[in-house]
Amino acid sequence: MKEMTVKEMYTLEETIAKDIFKDVTYPWEVLPKIGSFILELGATLSEDEYEKKGENVWIAKSAKVAPTAYINGPAIIGKEAEVRHCAFIRGNAIVGEGAVVGNSTELKNVILFNKVQVPHYNYVGDSILGFKSHMGAGSITSNVKSDKKLVVVKTPEGGIETGMKKFGAMLGDNVEVGCGTVLNPGSVVGSDTNIYPLSMVRGYVPAGSIYKKQGEVVEKQ
Repeated sequence: MKEMTVKEMYTLEETIAKDIFKDVTYPWEVLPKIGSFILELGATLSEDEYEKKGENVWIAKSAKVAPTAYINGPAIIGKEAEVRHCAFIRGNAIVGEGAVVGNSTELKNVILFNKVQVPHYNYVGDSILGFKSHMGAGSITSNVKSDKKLVVVKTPEGGIETGMKKFGAMLGDNVEVGCGTVLNPGSVVGSDTNIYPLSMVRGYVPAGSIYKKQGEVVEKQ
């Protein structure tokens, strides 16, 4: 489905990880590659701009990281990023330039493009968040199905088998997710879309939409 391809959903110039998307069609195809990609990329980062801390953690010297934050490698924290009090980065995480990882937010196996904001009590796992996307307070990605089966991305044209047990959400550029929302496993949200607060999202949401509730998605005017 063309609308869910990397080319349609993301501005690759807005991430240090653009090379990981080479030779893939759908963004979730890179999820198993994030850890090894960070190790390769981290070794090439300028020592004038990045400082290696601990085991396989590279932090830009211009980034602000609270002393109470925990960062487990492999991870890269980009320039001018902010990692706030008690953030928990579990590993396999790329935090883009100018991004915000907030109080008690947890990240695991993710790519946050530049200027992404996950600032208040968010869980983001096995997910990719596009340029300037924002998750409201308490919104989360659910990354494992309750029946533990492999995730299928549901689209109007039928299901797409991913072969993955862990798969959170793919958010395109400039997506706004309202407070208290749950993005179910395999959720794919097109760019410039707004999700109402307290929503339960499943499957594909078209770009340029307003998601009010399941079955009620309208085009932005």
